[in-house]
Amino acid sequence: MNIVWVAFRGHFSDSPRALYEALLDRGTDAGHTWLAAPHTQATFPADVDTVPFGSPECIAALEAADLVVSNDHIPLDWEKKPGATYLQTWHGTMLKRIHNDVLWAPEGRLAYLDQDIARWDLLLSPNAVTTERLRKSFGFTGPIHETGLPRNDLLSSPRRDEVRAQVRADLGIEPGQTAVLYTPTWRDKLVFEKGDSQDFEFAIDLEDFSARLGNDHVLLLRLHNMVMDRLEIADGSAVRDVCGHPDIADLYLAADLMVTDYSSTMFDFAITGRPLLFYTYDLDSYRDEQRGFYFDLEDVAPGPLVRTSDELVGAIADVEKVAKEYAERYARFQEMFCHLEDGSATERVLDLILPRAAASGQSTSISEGDDVRADR
Repeated sequence: MNIVWVAFRGHFSDSPRALYEALLDRGTDAGHTWLAAPHTQATFPADVDTVPFGSPECIAALEAADLVVSNDHIPLDWEKKPGATYLQTWHGTMLKRIHNDVLWAPEGRLAYLDQDIARWDLLLSPNAVTTERLRKSFGFTGPIHETGLPRNDLLSSPRRDEVRAQVRADLGIEPGQTAVLYTPTWRDKLVFEKGDSQDFEFAIDLEDFSARLGNDHVLLLRLHNMVMDRLEIADGSAVRDVCGHPDIADLYLAADLMVTDYSSTMFDFAITGRPLLFYTYDLDSYRDEQRGFYFDLEDVAPGPLVRTSDELVGAIADVEKVAKEYAERYARFQEMFCHLEDGSATERVLDLILPRAAASGQSTSISEGDDVRADR
C-alpha cells in the first residue's frame, strides 16, 4: 500500500502527521511519501521520504497512491488512481465561513478548489456542530465521520507534561515565565489584493507589552500558514517567532494562555483548559465584509473580546481574574466543541481508513451521504 501525506501544502504537521506516526508505531506494511515545501523541508525527519510539493515527482506520487491523506485542499492538477482513497481530515472547527459560504473570494478560486473536493472519499469532522457546516460549505456528498482531530490527541496524552517541559526548554522559556501564544488568522484581501502592501498586520503594541508585562512574559507568534513565511522580527523584540515550529500542538502545551482572533486554534487550545483572550480589532469588517461567521463570537467566546492593544495587554496582566469570570462560558464551549477530543481520535480514524485502503477500492458498508458518529 502506497500512502501520500500532505499538510498545508508541504508541512510535516497536523492530523496527517499524527496518523502517519501512529501507523509507524503499528508497524503497518506501507510505503510513505510526504509532500514537502522548500521552506519546510528542514523540519522533516531525515528518515522521512519526501518529494517537493507541486513538482512532477509530487504529481506522480499522488497518481500512484492507494491512499492520500491531506488536511487541506491540494491545489494541483492530478488524477486519482482508480480504487484509491483520499481522506480529507480538514484542519479544525470553523468560526469563520469557508469555501461556498464565504462573503468574498478571488474570481475562479473556489471553482478550482472544487476539483480537489471532487476527489475526496472521506471527510473528518471534529464535532457534531461542525458536520453539516462542512457538508454545506464544500458541497460534499460523501461520508463525513465525526471522530475528533488526530492532531489534538497529544493534548490529552499522558506525555503532555513531558512535552510541555521539553518544548519550553527548546524555546528558551524560563521557569516562571508566562508564555502567551498569539495565533492570528489571515485576512483574505490582504493576501489576494495586497498589491505592494504587506499581507498581514501586527496590531500589538510591543513596547507597551514589554513595559507593562516585563520579562515575566514572552509572546510566541504563530502566523497562519498562508502568511507565516513572510515574517520579520526585530532583534531584541519580546516576540519569539514560532512559525517554523513543526507542530502547533507542541506550542499549545508550551503556552500558558492564548491570544487569537477568529482562528480555529481557539477550539484546539480549549482542550487544555487554559485562558483564551480574543483580540478582535477588526471584528466588524471581518465578520460583516470579509468572511462572515457561523455563529456569534461575542455570545460564545470563552474569554473576553478586546478591541485595542491597550485592552489586550491589560487582560493579559489580569488573566487569572479573567479566567474566573469566564469559567462557566469556557465549560460550555468545551462541551460544544471539544466533546470528541478524548485522546483517541487517531485510533478511530485508523480503524476507519485501513480496511478501506486495504480493500483497494472495493465497496464499503458506508453509503454516500452518511454522517457517521464516532462510537463513544
